[in-house]
Amino acid sequence: MGLVFTKWACAFLLCCCLITSGVYSVEGLHGGSKVRGVNLGGWLVIEGWIKPSLFDGIANGDMLDGTEVQFKSVTLHKYVSAENGGGMNVTVDRDVPSSWETFRLWRASESEFQFRTSEGQFLTCDGGGCSVSATAKSPSTSETYGIERNGKNRIHLKIKGGAYLQATTNGQLTADYPGAPGWDDNAATFEMTIVSNKLHGDYQLANAYGHGRAKDILRRHRNSFITIEDFKFLYKHGINTVRIPVGWWIAYDPDPPSPFIGGSLEALDNAFSWAQEYDIKCIIDLHAAPGSQNGMEHSASRDGFTGWPTSPDYISDSLYVIEFLVSRYARNPALLGIELLNEPSAATVSLDVLISYYKQGYQIVRKYSSSAYVIICQRIGVADPMELYQANIGSHNLVLDLHFYNLFDTFFNNMSAMDNIQYIYKSREGQLQALNNSNGPLILVGEWVNEWNVTNGSQKDYQDFARAQLDVYNAASFGWCYWTLKNDEKHWDFEWSIRNNYLQLGKLYTFGGKLALPLLHVHL
Repeated sequence: MGLVFTKWACAFLLCCCLITSGVYSVEGLHGGSKVRGVNLGGWLVIEGWIKPSLFDGIANGDMLDGTEVQFKSVTLHKYVSAENGGGMNVTVDRDVPSSWETFRLWRASESEFQFRTSEGQFLTCDGGGCSVSATAKSPSTSETYGIERNGKNRIHLKIKGGAYLQATTNGQLTADYPGAPGWDDNAATFEMTIVSNKLHGDYQLANAYGHGRAKDILRRHRNSFITIEDFKFLYKHGINTVRIPVGWWIAYDPDPPSPFIGGSLEALDNAFSWAQEYDIKCIIDLHAAPGSQNGMEHSASRDGFTGWPTSPDYISDSLYVIEFLVSRYARNPALLGIELLNEPSAATVSLDVLISYYKQGYQIVRKYSSSAYVIICQRIGVADPMELYQANIGSHNLVLDLHFYNLFDTFFNNMSAMDNIQYIYKSREGQLQALNNSNGPLILVGEWVNEWNVTNGSQKDYQDFARAQLDVYNAASFGWCYWTLKNDEKHWDFEWSIRNNYLQLGKLYTFGGKLALPLLHVHL
C-alpha cells in the first residue's frame, strides 16, 4: 500500500510540474503531448544516399543530370573554358580549371548530353565546321553532344550531325575533325574529369532510366520501403507523428510532367490510412518545390541551380500544390499540419520572397482548415530564425521548423564526443529556450539525427549524444522529428538505432527545460 501510494504521489507531483512549468501541448495529439516524430525520408522524394541501390542499373551512372565535368585537350594540355562563365565563345586555353572550365550535364540519353555553364548558358554549335560558343539560353538539338568514352577518362565529343569536336592549335573548339579519331593523342581526344556527382534525386533517377523502367523501379520502392508494419513499429515505440516529404509533382498524379513518375499520391493516401490505424498524425512537407528551392537532390534539382525564387510561375505552382494537398487531406483525422517549404536556401532565396510565399500559403491552408498547423521552415545557411518570428505570417497554429545537425559545417570538425554533447546543451538549449519564450510561432526541431563527425565513437558515446539531444529537443514547444526512419547509413536509420540500442527513447523527459525522472505509468 505504501509503495502504491508513493508511486501515485510521484505521478501526481510530476503532473503538477507539467501544469505549472509552461509545458506546451499540440492540438490533435492525445494526452496533452507534443510531437515525437520520425521523417519518412527517401520514400516519396528520392535521396540516393539513403538507398544507393536505386541507381545501380543506370548506364553511365557517373554522368547523371547535374554532374560537374571538366575537359582537357590531350594535345594542347589546356582546359575547355566558357569565357566569363558563359555568354561568349568557348576556348581551349586554360592551364588550371575553375568555374569557367566546369560544366553541368543535362542528360539527353545515356550517351548524349548538354553542357551548362556556371552562368547558366549552354554550349552550342550550329553544324559541321562551327565554332562552339556558350550562348544558348536553353538546350535543343544544336546544344546536344554525343560522348564516346574509352574507360572513364578519355572521351570524344561529337555534334548531332556526326562531326567530332577538336581543339585547334590556336585554342578554339570547333566541329571539324576529319573522320573518326582514335584514342591516341589527337586533337579530338579529351580527358574528362568528373568534379562532382552528388545529385541523386528524383530527376536523376527518372531521366536516366527512362519513363518505363523508372516507373517500375519507383513502384517497387514505394510499395516496399515504407509499409504498415513500419507504422506499427513507430506506434510501439511511442512515435505519434510522421513528417512525410513530398515533391511538387504529387499534385499532378498520375501523369506528372516529364521526367517525374506518378504514384506518390497513392502512397501518401496509404500513409494516411496506416496513420489512422495506429493513431499517428501526419505532417505533409513540400520537400521539393518546382525549380528547386536549394539546388540539392532532395529538392529534385536537375543540376544544382536554384530556380524557385526567381520565377513567379514556380512560386504560384507551389501554392497550387499546397492547395491541392490541404484540400485533399483537410478533413482527414490523421492530418496534423502542412509544411509549406523545406529548407529554402539563404544564399539564393530572399527573405522578402519567402515571407510573401509563406503568407500566401498560410491563407490557403486556412481556407480549408482552421486547425491544421501551418509549418514554415527556417532558411538554411546563414540565417537567423528570428527573421521569421518578426514576419507576421499568421496568427493561429503557426510553427517554425528548425533543423539541427552537428554536421555539414566545418565548425563541427575535430569535435570530440563531449564537445558535441556540450554544444547541444550550451548552444541549442539556449536557442530553443529563447524562441519558446518569444511571442511567435511554436518550435519544431523538424530534422535531427544521432550522427556526428566523431570517428570511432562507442555505443555509449552515441547513447549519450542521443540523450542530450532528446533532453534538449523535448523542450521545443511543438516537438521534434528524427531524420529518418530508414537509411543505408546505420546511425541515420531510426529503426536500426532503436533495435541496436543506440537511440533510447523514453529514458529522459524535460519539464520546462529541466531534466526529470521518467514518467510512471499508474493505473488508478
